[in-house]
Amino acid sequence: MIVIGSRGSALALWQARHIAAELNELGSETRIEIIKTTGDKIQDVPLAKVGGKGLFTKEIEEALLDGTIDLAVHSLKDVPSALPAGLTLAAIPEREETRDALIGAPLSALDRSHTVANQNGTALRIGTSSLRRASQLRAFNPALVIETLRGNVDTRLRKLDEGRYDAIVLAAAGLRRLGWQDRIRELIPVSIMCPAVGQGALAIETRDDSGPARQLARKLDHAESRIAVEAERALLSTLGGGCQVPVGAHASLEGSVIRMHAIVASPDGTRLLQGDHQGLDPVAVGEELGNRLLDQGAREILSEVYAA
Repeated sequence: MIVIGSRGSALALWQARHIAAELNELGSETRIEIIKTTGDKIQDVPLAKVGGKGLFTKEIEEALLDGTIDLAVHSLKDVPSALPAGLTLAAIPEREETRDALIGAPLSALDRSHTVANQNGTALRIGTSSLRRASQLRAFNPALVIETLRGNVDTRLRKLDEGRYDAIVLAAAGLRRLGWQDRIRELIPVSIMCPAVGQGALAIETRDDSGPARQLARKLDHAESRIAVEAERALLSTLGGGCQVPVGAHASLEGSVIRMHAIVASPDGTRLLQGDHQGLDPVAVGEELGNRLLDQGAREILSEVYAA
């Protein structure tokens, strides 16, 4: 019996059940253990202001280390670039759509070339809990009003439907996994909204040993997806950033060549550092691009974020 640790949201449980089904096909019995994390408990504060790393993984990783669970399923974008000693990412299954999705008003209505107002004549209100998304939206159009939006996916969609926002931004992967792809107004181009590190990918975390959970999980690894996220996570590690900082990265493979685009943005959107790099080694690509962004001024931006 493999005990799988998961958060209790609809999306987290979909992910855990998906991996459980994959393990069942490999001949393993599974059971899902729901664990409430710090990020789940704090719903009335923007994530960027909570501080710390591993808001959605810490308690689950503690359960892994003490043997309460054998395997954890995370959204990879929630996993800090440095894991606790004794744990490893045993598998990165095939990645879903990486881009962010706009729900509600279309992207054309948000463009700075248009009068940014809703039907009531007030500035368009865009909901997001992500500092990365908010920073890039402000860079795209400073006239937009960015408001905090917390809660599970269904809660966020309900708040949009109630008229609290003119549009919201969510990861397309989560909407597709939950069967809500028809709510997507449009996918936001990476050139406008660079995704979070690891967005669209799942992470299967186990103890760093030769136990059955790790051995089974390794069979679910998708080589191309792992290479791409290793490049992105190497960039995040080089920048010294956590999961809630205004850093975006998008890596893809063209043959054996890794191509990556990345951004670091100031929270107010007035500074948007961008860079591209390519190469054959994922860690080298991520580290090189991370160092280039640091040379451009990313260190100062991130220092200001941490000091806020």
